[in-house]
Amino acid sequence: MAVGAAALWVSGERQAAPRRERVAHHAPAPVPVVTGVAASSAAAVPSPAAIRRAWRYARRRGGAVSLAVVDTRGRLRGRAMWRRYPSASVVKAMLLAAELRRLRRARQALDGPTLELLRAMITLSDNDSADAIYARVGDTGLRAVARATGMRRFGVAASWGYAQITAADLAVFFARLRAILPRRQRRTALGLLSSLAPEYRWGLVRAARGRWRAYAKGGWRETGKGELVHQAAWLRDGGRSLAVAILTDGQPSHLYGVHTVRGIANRLLRP
Repeated sequence: MAVGAAALWVSGERQAAPRRERVAHHAPAPVPVVTGVAASSAAAVPSPAAIRRAWRYARRRGGAVSLAVVDTRGRLRGRAMWRRYPSASVVKAMLLAAELRRLRRARQALDGPTLELLRAMITLSDNDSADAIYARVGDTGLRAVARATGMRRFGVAASWGYAQITAADLAVFFARLRAILPRRQRRTALGLLSSLAPEYRWGLVRAARGRWRAYAKGGWRETGKGELVHQAAWLRDGGRSLAVAILTDGQPSHLYGVHTVRGIANRLLRP
């Protein structure tokens, strides 16, 4: 499930921007947002051609679509990537980081019950577990994670389900996630993000299979516009890594949204 009853998105909140957006919103960053990730002679993945190919497909789909990548050279690129969306369950990856950082500050160990909450929250996208973790970290913990990773337009108030995100911020978060996780729990956190239940291993996870190790989280639910389906991931292949975020709203059905994400992912990661 994407969002529990206590975390429903309320009507009347700020709506997503219209589909037409200025080119400046998806121009590549002048400098890498993540440094030292690839040799300067290596071709960037995904290539500019792959991003154009993915966006041509996205524009043929219904509803609103945004995509952002931090490529293997550490550069942020995308289309409609500063448009804001309700986060749904992708924010659970931020809750994971916030709880592990809280434990480090409190000098507390990651005990068995807490690990089981985190496991259910990430691998099964369990909302009750997310509520329990949110009760510990609150908006303050989520905002601290957003600051630590350099997210520029993240917003949250009163419940994790009210969070607002952009594809650009989510791609940057996943690209920098490993660096902001406590060292002792880094392997555990990444292990959870790479161990989603089979029914949630679609889109980027499926497109990456056989080439990249995927550390991912998705989110989905009904909105006033239709179905919202998101997915974001950090992808690693030996010394190379990249991050991808694909956000959608107004999809005619959940399955249609899953196919939208999958089609974009396939085109981005095609060799």
